[in-house]
Amino acid sequence: MLSPGEPFPPLQQAWPAHSAAPGLLATGGILDVPTLLAAYSATIFPWFSEGEPILWWSPDPRMVLDVSCFRLHRSMRKTLQRFRMSAHCEIRIDTAFDSVISSCAGIQRADQAGTWIVPDMVAAYRNLHAAGYAHSVETWVEGRLVAGLYCVAIGRAVFGESMFTTVSDGSKIALAALVAFCREHAIAFIDCQQATRHLASLGANPMPRLQFAERVQEQLPKPPPRWQFDPVYWNTLMPPSTFDR
Repeated sequence: MLSPGEPFPPLQQAWPAHSAAPGLLATGGILDVPTLLAAYSATIFPWFSEGEPILWWSPDPRMVLDVSCFRLHRSMRKTLQRFRMSAHCEIRIDTAFDSVISSCAGIQRADQAGTWIVPDMVAAYRNLHAAGYAHSVETWVEGRLVAGLYCVAIGRAVFGESMFTTVSDGSKIALAALVAFCREHAIAFIDCQQATRHLASLGANPMPRLQFAERVQEQLPKPPPRWQFDPVYWNTLMPPSTFDR
C-alpha cells in the first residue's frame, strides 16, 4: 500500500501476464499532479472502480500506436475527406476538456459494470489539464461538440486515456486528428495502454514493457509542442490532392 508521496516500486514487481490482475503494480497513494506525473513518467497509470482503492498499473506488453503505422481505412479516409472539406466541421484542442472527460466518464462499456473514470479521476485529470499536462482533442460539427478524446502528455510522450462519440466515426476523427498532430510535431507514438482488437486494426501493436519505458524516457526531456490544431495537419495523413478528388 503506497503512502502519499512514496515512490512507486520497480516495474518488474507488477503482477505477471498470467496472474489474476496482470500489470497491477501498487495500491493506495493519491491522485495529485506530482504523483500522476511521476506515474506516467514511469509508464504507470491509475485505473480503478468506485469503492476500490487507487490501483496503479503497468501492463506487459504495452499496446502502443506508432503514428507512422496508423491505418487509415478507405471508408475512414472518405469520412475525413468530407470532414476536412466542410465549413461546419472542425477539430479543436483544449477548448472543452471538462465536457470531454465528463462524456467519457458517462460511457457504459459492454465489458464493464460501470465506469473507471470515477469522480476522483475526473477531478485529478482536470487538475492535470490545468497544469498543462492533460489535453482534449475535440470533434465539432455545426458548433456542437460531438466527440473527443483526452490524453496525458509529458514532453513528447503522449498517453491516450479515453474517448467518446455521439455520432458515427466521431471519436475516430478525433484519434486521426491526434495522429496528424503527433506526426506534425515529431511525436513518434501514442500509448494505448491495453490491447484491443479495435486498436490493433488501427495499427497499434504490443511492445515489451521495458522497451516502452525506454522509449518514454527518451521523450520526456523534449520540449512539448503547442497544443493547437491547424487543418493543414491533415496533410500528414493524406496529401492535399486527396481532398480534391
